[in-house]
Amino acid sequence: MDSLTIAPVDSANAATAFKDPAEAPPTPVENRLSMPAQNLFKFDRKQLRKPLAPDLWQTPWLARLVTFGGGLALTVYGGWQMYKVIDVGGVTALKWALLALFVLNFSWIALSFAASVVGFVALLSKRPAPRLPETLREKTAVVMPIYNESPSRVFAALQTIFEDVQATGLGSHFDWFFLSDTTNPDVWIAEERAFIAIRRRLGPNARVFYRRREKNVGRKAGNIEDFVSRWGGSYAHMVVLDADSLMTGPTIVKLAAAMEADPDSGIIQTLPLIINRNTLFARVQQFAARIYGPVIATGLACWMGRDGNYWGHNAIIRTEAFARHCGLPDLRGRPPWGGHILSHDFVEAALIRRAGYSVYMLPTLGGSYEESPPSLIDLSIRDRRWCQGNLQHSRVLVASGLSWASRQHFLTGIFGYLTSPLWLMQLLIGIVIVFQASYFKPEYFTGEFALFPTFPRFDAQRSLELFALTMGILLAPKFFGLLVAIYEPETRKGSGGVIMLLISTLFEIILSALLAPIMMLIQTGHVVHIVFGFDTGWDPQRRDDGSVPLMDIVRRHRSHVALGALSLFAGLMISPSLVAWMSPTIAGLILAIPISWLTSQRWLGLVFRRAGVLVTPEETTTPPIAKRGKALSKALGRSDEDEMNGVAAIHADPELRVLHEAWLPNRKPRQRGVITADRAVAEAKIADAETIEDVLQWLNRGERLVALSDRALIGMIARLPNKAEKQEARAAE
Repeated sequence: MDSLTIAPVDSANAATAFKDPAEAPPTPVENRLSMPAQNLFKFDRKQLRKPLAPDLWQTPWLARLVTFGGGLALTVYGGWQMYKVIDVGGVTALKWALLALFVLNFSWIALSFAASVVGFVALLSKRPAPRLPETLREKTAVVMPIYNESPSRVFAALQTIFEDVQATGLGSHFDWFFLSDTTNPDVWIAEERAFIAIRRRLGPNARVFYRRREKNVGRKAGNIEDFVSRWGGSYAHMVVLDADSLMTGPTIVKLAAAMEADPDSGIIQTLPLIINRNTLFARVQQFAARIYGPVIATGLACWMGRDGNYWGHNAIIRTEAFARHCGLPDLRGRPPWGGHILSHDFVEAALIRRAGYSVYMLPTLGGSYEESPPSLIDLSIRDRRWCQGNLQHSRVLVASGLSWASRQHFLTGIFGYLTSPLWLMQLLIGIVIVFQASYFKPEYFTGEFALFPTFPRFDAQRSLELFALTMGILLAPKFFGLLVAIYEPETRKGSGGVIMLLISTLFEIILSALLAPIMMLIQTGHVVHIVFGFDTGWDPQRRDDGSVPLMDIVRRHRSHVALGALSLFAGLMISPSLVAWMSPTIAGLILAIPISWLTSQRWLGLVFRRAGVLVTPEETTTPPIAKRGKALSKALGRSDEDEMNGVAAIHADPELRVLHEAWLPNRKPRQRGVITADRAVAEAKIADAETIEDVLQWLNRGERLVALSDRALIGMIARLPNKAEKQEARAAE
């Protein structure tokens, strides 16, 4: 893959551009690893490695029996009760369809309930964590892939983590990499400015590196692959961060120690908690992840054992094993079903597990944090990419040699998005059956109405009991999380006490119930778009904590409001009892615009925070690393630098220009007469310009990117005067 060099190599000009030549960034020695693309559908089990520590491979049979056996038993019971509900006067074809959809949806929540029971019991038992070595032997790379992110935020975050690791006294065992896939020319130059600044802040001995790829082939997975292929041989492990990640120094050291102590480990995943969120929507997510998340994650960790999954960040990976076994092939065909695998992390976990390495999670390790989308609209943008990636897994599901647990992870991801259209279909069939019962009289012996030969009736009492059971199973994981939070003094006090925990949980349940039908339609739309061949692409995620303009919200949710109003009108025409049954769904859709707008407001989230609602322990007692990260980000977060025109920055700062040119790749001499259209246009505009202001006005984003990638064009730009200099020259004449 063609990429920019990470730092100047024996470049006197670049070195002297720093005030002190000793501050010139070091150059990591390339130590290449081959990362061949794997054959998903051919695997020879004879190549399966033998465990080096067989005593650690203990299959959690009891947890799996409770999770899957309990989920199956609940599904069978719920399906039987639903059959008894509809078996009044005979079961019609529509009733059979309703039963099938109910069983599919019920099985999903039954399995989640059973897993949460396992997590609840495990958290209450509080088994002591295994002791890890206090020293490290091997070298670990900490890598942060970035793509058109705010440089001040990501560079502040990595510096914060760097400082915390240094404070452990084991900082010499870690090297740090910014892996840029940025395509925005202004952000690119802002990254280089931020890198120069962080090098000066941390001093000449800090092994912090920056690399930008010109072509972001394979997106994030390709970004990591490029790093592993070029420098991975120098590192036994790599800790992969996301652009919004924060991890404490002790946590990173413990991950490295855990991997050194377990020679069969391939990936060790932490449980990232959400922090630093202020909009009401994000605060609801933050509270839910903090209170309910540990129960669910612990249940997953218990039944998964060493057959776990990988979430793409805040985890440590054995580098050589990853290189040898996790090269991703392109799927045949065009996107959205073919091409690059978007949700690469699930597949990488499955492949490294297939090779005989373990993948597991440490849900109670702590010290691992991330952020979340600030609004429902931002979540839906990210969710569409995740939807496409998870539906792509339907083609990987039948890959050769995968463990059944890996296939279960794929099914979980796929079904997580299919539940929305299945739920919608269940609602629609229920409406049709009620409509039929209200407006059509049964005709038992005519061929004209043979499809529905019996009158569609239901067992009302059993239906209410089944509804109560379903709601109980659906809400039980939240209740378990609440009990654990009350049981743990630190969590209870940090969340405002028992009363505030109860109030916050009740509010979260109500708001989640109103948001659920909106998300149902959003995810159904995603699935339909992907089924019909629309590729989602890969837009950068909005990570700020600001509000969404009202008109954007209106445009996004007007169809949801219209459908809610139509459902209300149709329900009133059919049966008032139908409206009562569907009232949560109808209310959520009709109120979609005000709900989405209000929950996206930062001021409203802060009102709830001051009132003590949805407060988490990490807000009451902010972790030192989060406090330091926020302060450093605020100190560095000069928006004028992050958003400054890259061409203007290069023109105004000769030191930056020298370093920027030194970091550009060495290209082969261009053949005479061979020139791309973009370069020709950019060169013509620069040649016609009299001042730098002309260039800034004439070059579009794509042309700025071309100009900043070409030393000759940069030289032309550097020689241009600004308007003031031009006027002075004319006056002197």
